[in-house]
Amino acid sequence: MVEFDLSEDQEMMRELAREFANEELIPNAEKWDREGIFPEEAIDEARSLGLLNCTIPADYGGLGLSFLDEAIINEELGRGDPGFATITGVTMLACHPLIYGGSEEQKKEYLGRVCQGKISAYCVTEPGCGSDVKSIETTAVLDGEHYIINGSKMWIGGAGYADWFYVLARTGKDKGHDSLSGFIVESNMEGVEVGKKEEKMGQRSSDTRGVAFRNVRIPKENIIGREGDGWLQAMISFDRSRPMLAAHALGNARGAMEEAWRYANERESFGKSIFEHQSIAFMLADMSTKIECARLLSYKAASKLDAGERATLESAHAKRFAADMGMEVTTDAVQIFGGYGYSEEFPAARRMRGAKIYQIFGGTSQIQRLIISRESNKEYVQSVN
Repeated sequence: MVEFDLSEDQEMMRELAREFANEELIPNAEKWDREGIFPEEAIDEARSLGLLNCTIPADYGGLGLSFLDEAIINEELGRGDPGFATITGVTMLACHPLIYGGSEEQKKEYLGRVCQGKISAYCVTEPGCGSDVKSIETTAVLDGEHYIINGSKMWIGGAGYADWFYVLARTGKDKGHDSLSGFIVESNMEGVEVGKKEEKMGQRSSDTRGVAFRNVRIPKENIIGREGDGWLQAMISFDRSRPMLAAHALGNARGAMEEAWRYANERESFGKSIFEHQSIAFMLADMSTKIECARLLSYKAASKLDAGERATLESAHAKRFAADMGMEVTTDAVQIFGGYGYSEEFPAARRMRGAKIYQIFGGTSQIQRLIISRESNKEYVQSVN
């Protein structure tokens, strides 16, 4: 029998995260977005409440929670403000390669810093390649006791506030994935150049910048694992982070639906609330169904990770559906608000702008479909042979 009930601890975590979202995120989200404020105080408070660093093992200062716990908490953070959820999520994305392949010394030092309040950033995407990770051009050349890193990264979340970066670079001459390696690069090292903050469509509170590496010399001990391990580190990080991103998207969609539902009961048209018009009631019903589906996919992917199993297909399903669903639901919320939905004075427009990025970062919806088709085909071929 499949069990859908949350444990008492999970119910308490969800309630804590929901209360934090209601009291700290929702009241401030519009100001943070409008003024591009990076909410450091709110981040510190979320950490003190035990809402961040969920899946970092307790041995290194983290909470040691499950991936399902992380999804539950992050749905509430996404409902509060998707920009805030992204800010805190990118740090975990950078930590996953270290959790998976780092040495004990690396984990204690750099995961420890994160758990003490530092921010890390995941440097994989480049100006000339995003989805095609195998084509990155950043290089890391061994020179005695150091690697020298040269290259540029783009669209790096949290870059302006990061204490350290996970950097994927090419250590071999061939262009395949076997020549990719992962490194820890501290943000204050000579030759690290952090660019200007990008002016984005949505989630303006989250800090996104380019990062250039100009002959950056790092100790060779800063390689994570061995040369050639970078591709697997990056892919595992995507698998582990996509249920969380799906939770962000469904949380934002849920927030938009709740706001639209409230408005539909307050707004009157032709002598009755617009909710009493079937066209609006059915839109809200469809929104609710889509959100329920996204939650189930996110929880399933997280649960498979918790079982220690490979969850590439399930994580892609969750990320693809939740990202596309989030765009659909927030667009419908704008429609329900009518002219007010097109105004920045109401949250619907901000929710819609904030939803779009989930179809792009962490692997585009098109890349998720590619993964789904390939993984599903493997299962089909195995089933008929």
